[in-house]
Amino acid sequence: MGIAVNSLPDAVRQWSAILGRSPSGEETVPSEGIRATFFGEGSGRIELLAPLTPESPIARFLDRRGPGIHHVCVRVDGLEDALAAAEAAGAEAIPPRIRRGAGGARIAFLHPRSLNGVLLEMREGPERG
Repeated sequence: MGIAVNSLPDAVRQWSAILGRSPSGEETVPSEGIRATFFGEGSGRIELLAPLTPESPIARFLDRRGPGIHHVCVRVDGLEDALAAAEAAGAEAIPPRIRRGAGGARIAFLHPRSLNGVLLEMREGPERG
């Protein structure tokens, strides 16, 4: 799950205190315009997302909605096939259809207007920390 935050240091302090643990990692993803801090491993991971620039998708999300849940992520084994199946079922891919995300993983996003208001990230490959 990705959570948009205004201040990554403040959010990290709060989530660390609540979860009773330090972050498991962090990464800058210039292609998505974010700095991310991770808590947890594998499929149970929480990502705190802060914008790198005022034009990034996370910055626009924060401007429109404020801090909160930005997206839900699911792991898929074959991104092209999973994306084609989602589109055949009526989901709308957000361009670019396939891109690189955190950890260099291949990802795709499905538009919330086609999925009951939820932005879905499809992430290819094995779970990682």
